[in-house]
Amino acid sequence: MTSSETLSAALRAATATAHERAETSTFVEDLLAGRSCAGAFTALAVQQLPIYAALEDILTTHYSDHPLLRAVHDPALARTNALRHDVTTLLTQGYAGPTTPETVTRDVDRLLVDATRDYVQCLREEHDAPMLLAHHYVRYLGDLSGGQVIARLVARHYAVPQEALTFYRFEQIPALKPYKDGYRRALDTISLHDRTRALVLDRAIEAFELSAALFADLGRAMSERHLAAGVAA
Repeated sequence: MTSSETLSAALRAATATAHERAETSTFVEDLLAGRSCAGAFTALAVQQLPIYAALEDILTTHYSDHPLLRAVHDPALARTNALRHDVTTLLTQGYAGPTTPETVTRDVDRLLVDATRDYVQCLREEHDAPMLLAHHYVRYLGDLSGGQVIARLVARHYAVPQEALTFYRFEQIPALKPYKDGYRRALDTISLHDRTRALVLDRAIEAFELSAALFADLGRAMSERHLAAGVAA
């Protein structure tokens, strides 16, 4: 890999293995194949909420006009409010046990897995511009791409209502494919020294590894929940 390679191409190549490992986790494969339940999707949405809240708080507070982030930062990508709406909808509809609007915050904390707490801690305690650029790329391009598949399949397999899937609808982006192409072009305009470029690539790999750890924890949690339900039955 040389510095003449575009940043978008370098990110795609560098993260390929970690990306595949995350998206082929047992939790994700079961969820998308219809072998899981609406409760598993709810648990996933719950994990995403504090991650996006941390990412977007840090981004807007410290990096929205940073030279490394300026080209890709776009308020139209913000997901925290949509996630909060979806999580509240899913929890109050009973997909993860009895919940009321007044107890949503408590129940979100109760449902967080250790890997999610580690993810949030990493964002809040270790953030710098290369890290934020890497996580911005991994999370938002993922939402604009594979996230759209997730939304379709969980609606089909588990009858998750559309009002609980607003996270996946980018209302201010009318056409996702041209936007993604433009995002990659914007990435390629960012001027990076070799050392900073290497940091961005490493942090992007780490972002996928954090997601893989989260999926592994969720898989264990859901297995324990299903086992307990089977024993109870």
